[in-house]
Amino acid sequence: MFRLSRPHLLLGVLLFAVIAAWPLAKFLLLFPQDQWQVDVQVYREGGISVLQGRDIYAQMTQPPQLLPFTYPPIAAFLSVPLAFVPFTVAAWAWSITQLLANVAIVWIAWYRVRERVGVWAPVLVGVVAAGFLWTQPVGDGIRFAQVNAFLVLMCLLDLRRPRPAWLLKVPPGMLVGMAMAIKLTPGVFVIHYLLNKRWREAGWAIGTATFVSVAAWLVLPQASFAFWGGALSDPTRLGPNDGSANQAFRATLLRRGLEGTELTLAWAPWLLVVGAIVFWVARRAYRQGDWVAEAAAVGLSGFLLSPVSWVHHLHWIMVIVPAILGWALTRSPVDWRRVGAAAVVVAWFVCTMPFWGVLWKREGRDPRWVGDLLVEGNVIGSVVVLALLAWAVHRTDRERAHETPVAEGDPAPRVSA
Repeated sequence: MFRLSRPHLLLGVLLFAVIAAWPLAKFLLLFPQDQWQVDVQVYREGGISVLQGRDIYAQMTQPPQLLPFTYPPIAAFLSVPLAFVPFTVAAWAWSITQLLANVAIVWIAWYRVRERVGVWAPVLVGVVAAGFLWTQPVGDGIRFAQVNAFLVLMCLLDLRRPRPAWLLKVPPGMLVGMAMAIKLTPGVFVIHYLLNKRWREAGWAIGTATFVSVAAWLVLPQASFAFWGGALSDPTRLGPNDGSANQAFRATLLRRGLEGTELTLAWAPWLLVVGAIVFWVARRAYRQGDWVAEAAAVGLSGFLLSPVSWVHHLHWIMVIVPAILGWALTRSPVDWRRVGAAAVVVAWFVCTMPFWGVLWKREGRDPRWVGDLLVEGNVIGSVVVLALLAWAVHRTDRERAHETPVAEGDPAPRVSA
């Protein structure tokens, strides 16, 4: 263990500011005002609706966006504090808090390298957290003022092993349940728990989500009925499902013109095959005791299997990259294959392929199939990420099989989290 050094902490903050300067300026200072921090507007309108007794799911944000509230009622209740301050104050506070959450994610998920560099840890974390802002999933979180950073952090903390002292009184599964109550996607962790017969964690997750949802029903009965009785099953409330911003495989099928039964028949095999693969990867990571890779795989499953997956839903890239790296940067010689695989993931999502594809098609360039392929860039990218993560987990098994056994009487190798 090491003490934080003030010079290294200040250097970390400085490097974060320098590296993050352009994406933050682009999204927080130079972005068109009618598109600035639009999701905070959604959350804030939800909070205002609670205070004023309005129908939460009938309200829209101001033109030209006209966005509805799409989260469970408890999310509207938690958004009430945003209603007490002007929108600008709420938006800036949200962005700053989101940046701190990103730093916390890096501090936790990159623990292998962080512990290796010692007092240089703040520098490492500052550089890495700022660097991720250049990727589309994390950058779009800042652009739209999204909630994903907080959900990733909650789920990551819940899977962290060993649990830090301050988290010991929180039963495993509870934070996942709270995240699931706010947004349904973290429910994939419950599937993972059940598949691995982790009944206690599954019970706490389901119980927490149920308790919070029932409490919200008692406080906001009409809103709860509106959400669970209709708004939840209406994917059109999330925006045009066939738009290029939706990078779920189902959206690819919609863009190919499939509808109704044809759409279901084409999407079902994807859910079965990809679901089996990604939960198998998560199971292997769990059995290895690699909770970072476990969290990365389950988090990725939410993006791969959801009917609507906006690019910023892949905020899990901040966990996926260190999961692929494993111990690569802490051993001698460095495992450059892992480093290369992690670099592919970062480079892929620094590129804004769907946006390039839209421009290609809008300008009528030839060949047209290039534009179509680019529009599906992050759908393809999510499959590439799954393949690389599966490879990394398999490689961990091979590495451990070739490790020198610990002699009897020698100290056991240190495992830290």
